[in-house]
Amino acid sequence: MSDEVTPAPEAEVAAPETASLEAGSTTSLFSGAPAGEETPAEPAYVPVLRGKFDKFGVAMGTGRRKTSVARCRLKPGSGKWEINGRTLEDFFSGEKQLETVVAPLKATNTIGTYDIWVRVEGGGITGQAGAILLGIARALQVLNPSLHPLLSEGGFLTRDSRMVERKKYGFKKARRSFQFSKR
Repeated sequence: MSDEVTPAPEAEVAAPETASLEAGSTTSLFSGAPAGEETPAEPAYVPVLRGKFDKFGVAMGTGRRKTSVARCRLKPGSGKWEINGRTLEDFFSGEKQLETVVAPLKATNTIGTYDIWVRVEGGGITGQAGAILLGIARALQVLNPSLHPLLSEGGFLTRDSRMVERKKYGFKKARRSFQFSKR
């Protein structure tokens, strides 16, 4: 037996076929197109629009948070708010909820340019504020798709999926058990 290893036969390297070039014309090294012409760049990312226009041209967006659902409608106007038939300040008394609801408008610098109509139900004040935020952001994105990077960067288009943990059998709450008695 011999310990020599025979080398594998060398693969023949095929030369790329060259296209016949006319005098004075050159090709780009990467695209194969003539050097003077640029190939159109494909868009890197096309955002998904989760809102729509109704038959009157009003932008609609649905937002959800915890168990709250908000149906928001935006149309160009003077900046009037109506939430369940009440004004913004009348519906949300807390400063935190007011800031939460107006945040997508501040980020896109569109405060006072749209009339906003909202129907919200379920949950509590915090959940309703989060649902309205998402609904307004989705409606803004439908009205002007170029606002998508600003809204996405601020996290306004992401649905907060945290929900209340369910109660388990044999426990007082989701994880709280009954008090243990030694005697």
